[in-house]
Amino acid sequence: MRLSKAVAKLVLTLGLLTITLAATGKGQPATIKGYVLDSACAFTKNLKKPTSPECAVACAKAGSPLVILADDGTIYWPIADSTPASGQNEKLLPFAGQKITATGRVFERGGSRALVVDKIEPVASSK
Repeated sequence: MRLSKAVAKLVLTLGLLTITLAATGKGQPATIKGYVLDSACAFTKNLKKPTSPECAVACAKAGSPLVILADDGTIYWPIADSTPASGQNEKLLPFAGQKITATGRVFERGGSRALVVDKIEPVASSK
């Protein structure tokens, strides 16, 4: 009886581990709402939204990676899902300084979050 409980626990643990490992390799589908801004401002200035689209574009053109600052304060690093990987500034530059909705797959590691962007579009302004 004791042996069968131990075997059942082992099988359950291995099954959960397999599911977890399979999920982390493909990312989790997600929809993120937030602002596109340069990474330096996101971290050093503790901004809740970009200063201006012109500022975000200037920083991106100077080489600062663009990130997505979600409404909840989480920073998502846009990444490619191919190797060799490519920078994602070109994809995000048209949205720099704007509020957006991005859909794709989220990957997490060591407290960082990255997003493979499948679709990105501006949020309609409510005037």
